[in-house]
Amino acid sequence: MDKKILAKLEIMQGDITKLAVDAIVNAANSSLLGGGGVDGAIHRAAGPELLAECRTLGGCPTGEARITRGYNLAARHVVHTVGPVYRGNPQDKTLLTACYQNSLKLAVEYKVASIAFPAISCGVYGYPIAEACRIAVDTTCNFLQISKTMEKVIFMLFSAGDLKVYHEYIRSLGG
Repeated sequence: MDKKILAKLEIMQGDITKLAVDAIVNAANSSLLGGGGVDGAIHRAAGPELLAECRTLGGCPTGEARITRGYNLAARHVVHTVGPVYRGNPQDKTLLTACYQNSLKLAVEYKVASIAFPAISCGVYGYPIAEACRIAVDTTCNFLQISKTMEKVIFMLFSAGDLKVYHEYIRSLGG
């Protein structure tokens, strides 16, 4: 993997709602009206205006993305994407790949130079972290080779175990 591309990636453990980046990604459900996990945390931190804006969007199908303002967050925008519930079939990978691609495309349209992703679909949706990590990193690196405007992509992970998986995979790519 190109070292210049890998240099744009950062892996961290912590609270995505505290990051001062242009956009954070919300692993949302299809209603976009909040939920548990990172989705609930983002809605709580952003304040009620986020929910009010999300109500105007009419939901979001799995694999697609929508963008809103960040309101009370340090991030200017929230990119909402709906990951697949893991079932172990080939469509899971297609849909998770689309989450990352569509989130990055939308971010570039809104002139986002820095973005942070959680581990989409790895919580209650059950996606195995090692497989999801490969999809997230590979899709992001492929996108960064084409789009030159994105300066930094952070993968903000909830657990030390998930952080280790990401570090090991990026190290295997030469990072």
